[in-house]
Amino acid sequence: MSTHLLNRLVANPSRTVMLGFAATIMVGTLLLMTPFAAQSREATGLLTALFTATSATCVTGLVTVDTGGHWSTFGELVILGLIQVGGLGIMSVATLLVMLVGRRLTASADVLTGAEARSIADRTPGQVLLGVVRFTLAVEVAMALVLILRLRIAYHADWGTAVYSGIFHAISAFNNAGFGLLPDSAVQWAQDPWMCVPLMLSVMVGGLGFPVWWEMLRHWRRPYGRWTVHATITIWGSIVLWVFGTVLFAAAEWDNEATLGPMGTGGKVLAAAFQSVVARTAGFNSVDLGAVHQESLLLLDGLMFIGGGSAGTAGGVKVATFAILGFVIWAELRGEPTVRVLNRRLSPSNMRQALTVALLATGMVVTATGALMVLTPFRLDVVLFEVISAFATVGMSTGITADIPAPGQLILIVMMFLGRIGPITLGAALALRHRPRRYEVPEERILVG
Repeated sequence: MSTHLLNRLVANPSRTVMLGFAATIMVGTLLLMTPFAAQSREATGLLTALFTATSATCVTGLVTVDTGGHWSTFGELVILGLIQVGGLGIMSVATLLVMLVGRRLTASADVLTGAEARSIADRTPGQVLLGVVRFTLAVEVAMALVLILRLRIAYHADWGTAVYSGIFHAISAFNNAGFGLLPDSAVQWAQDPWMCVPLMLSVMVGGLGFPVWWEMLRHWRRPYGRWTVHATITIWGSIVLWVFGTVLFAAAEWDNEATLGPMGTGGKVLAAAFQSVVARTAGFNSVDLGAVHQESLLLLDGLMFIGGGSAGTAGGVKVATFAILGFVIWAELRGEPTVRVLNRRLSPSNMRQALTVALLATGMVVTATGALMVLTPFRLDVVLFEVISAFATVGMSTGITADIPAPGQLILIVMMFLGRIGPITLGAALALRHRPRRYEVPEERILVG
């Protein structure tokens, strides 16, 4: 792919990415509606097929029917293909957009996106795409092998079942999709580290993003001082959120007899860590989310909304966006004239981009939650959880997805679609758009607070 073609494809990133994902969803919907896609050999309804295709392509994991129970092998393979296309597509598109943004920024515009782009600036678009594909397949194969052997040895599955299930769950985990073949997701593996840890690692790797892993693999001998600012705050921000989520979830659910209560200490820590990791944003669950306390739902809401790393398979507003807002608040509280991030000065345009993405995301979540409150009889906490799960392309649910009426499911479809492509295309569009002013008006201050 030439640089000229790359520039043409991303001249209007929002339109290009939206059309690509919409076309994939439509093809997936048509395939899932065929009688061959269902175990009953009867055609699946349009809404169910559209919801599933959107959830798979947007690597979400929300479902209105049981994946392993409703869909045939053909239907499951269609879902798996949509997950792989969606995950690879979003990593490739996001990484190429990062390259384009970095090349269009001037040397004086020292922003995080430019720093991230410099890490892959010496590669052509074709080399970057090949690197994304190789990286994806390497991780998926490695994790699939571990899952296959565990299913065969510990759960006595025949080789065909073990291979199929291991590959399916490895691809779903790396792409942060959260689709599983079991009705209870990963509940039966809650205390099995040989199943949970590979799934967690796949989610972590896919969620950090290709540019970050490129930095880590490139400078693994001397990481400090060599990593870009973006890679540093994404890695350390993710670690803090993983640990923070594990501790708080364990504290909230430790004595809950419907979740962590019956487990031993090791099982409780493993299950809490699993939920903390997959909340950003894989969608598996090793405990019954319909039985967790309200404070746990609120914690998971926050983790889902933040999401993972930029140019990765995770959703949400992204760790870097959240970190930028945190640095802005800290600098303002200290009365600093500029915002500094790891010995670098953050540009005002980068701060405005982060604020725009976060506020628009909040507005969409609030609007969708209000609409679903009108359409459904469910409590605010479970509705908010469902909406954030859809927007952040997580896929976790308290079990109400199938009971939401058709208009509500359409709202969730829109949220999954916008949540998957919205932050990426919006961030790129804001970074690429530059409208110089020939004059400036007098400065004024408005009262705040």
